[in-house]
Amino acid sequence: MATRSASTSPAAQASTHQPLAERLRPRTLGEVIGQQHVLGPGMPLRLAFESGRPHSCILWGPPGVGKTTIARLMADAFDAQFISISAVLGGVKDIREAVEKAQAARDGLHAGPQGSLIHESQRTIVFVDEVHRFNKSQQDAFLPHVESGLFTFIGATTENPSFEVNSALLSRAAVYVLQPLSEEELKQIVALARDEKDFPAIESVAIDRLVAYADGDARRLLNTLETLAMAAAQEKLAEITDVWLLKVLGERMRRYDKGGEQFYDTISALHKSVRGSDPDAALYWLVRMLDGGADPRYMARRLVRMASEDIGLADPRALRLALDASEVYERLGSPEGELALAECVVYLAVAPKSNAVYKAYNAARAWVKQDGTRPVPMHLRNAPTQLMKQLDYGKGYRYAHDEAGGFAAGENYLPEGMPEPGFYQPVERGLEIKIAQKLRELRVRNAAAGDGLDPGEGG
Repeated sequence: MATRSASTSPAAQASTHQPLAERLRPRTLGEVIGQQHVLGPGMPLRLAFESGRPHSCILWGPPGVGKTTIARLMADAFDAQFISISAVLGGVKDIREAVEKAQAARDGLHAGPQGSLIHESQRTIVFVDEVHRFNKSQQDAFLPHVESGLFTFIGATTENPSFEVNSALLSRAAVYVLQPLSEEELKQIVALARDEKDFPAIESVAIDRLVAYADGDARRLLNTLETLAMAAAQEKLAEITDVWLLKVLGERMRRYDKGGEQFYDTISALHKSVRGSDPDAALYWLVRMLDGGADPRYMARRLVRMASEDIGLADPRALRLALDASEVYERLGSPEGELALAECVVYLAVAPKSNAVYKAYNAARAWVKQDGTRPVPMHLRNAPTQLMKQLDYGKGYRYAHDEAGGFAAGENYLPEGMPEPGFYQPVERGLEIKIAQKLRELRVRNAAAGDGLDPGEGG
């Protein structure tokens, strides 16, 4: 949530019954704290304000960074009617009512001097909070009116618009990415809040803890400050100390979206840290997710995936260890079982890496998808009945265990006419070094058998 940068107390301008976050909401662009990468001089949104020509846009960012504030300021700057819709609670009926109000504002008659009627067209801004909550048909309902210019559409979302907003609507709206507020910006907001009447002093260490607790969210910071102020007033405290703050807030709970953009960004960071062989970074992201409330069972499943995808046969023990860690967590639960997950993460990070099996599997899938259905060669077919044997099912098959070295040199196991695809290409790391060596030896024996030499030669 963006907040006033002006030092003037807002108490004289707004009701003291309003929440602190609302009382400190900026009323001009110059009062906004944060988001200077889009609102600073020469920046895109600032230029839109200064041009006098509003345009449809989507404001994408975490909670409490100023999405609603910017939309309201845009309406004020362009003297536009402001219609707010919550996608959590609203539906097509609310969209229809917004369209009707926008048409009335564009075509409406207004009372003039001495009871006369004058025609005065007014712009409309329709603000949709949590726009990602609307389904496709609801989002589509805005399209003709955005296209015709009936109103300016502003959507606010905490989720990636690329995935959550229809491409047709996305193509008609500029996307502005808003950032969490910095520690310095949050401290400015604390200073503004302290200008409120009867607001107690705050120990500097307590301010640092509050800012960390807010985690870039101005609304969270202000709501917490207001709660603390009321609690301090009840206890008649002259100063909010760090010790008292800890007692009131309890263990710090970090903001964590268990199903949204931040969740997938964090699991991506964990996976890439494991792939990049950085055990410290991998542990950090694991703990961040567990601390934020991620399901340890989900984490265990992802570790199994990492062992298969990024380590594979370079160290087959990694997959077994990941499965063991998952089983240990099921037996012990939290917090004891989480140590097994940590052990697994460290092992995966330091293990030799290979995605050769992963690449081979994807290559085989792509081949099968585009290729025809090739028949199974006769010598590889199963022959459980006498009729099948008479039809030559399995005829000529060479039982590898009866061959020299347990390998039927020169035998073909692919469909007839299919070229050697080379799906699996082991890397020169870990166990795959020996696997690659073994495959080279087998190819030599196959080549020798094809030249009519003794199949055992070249091994």
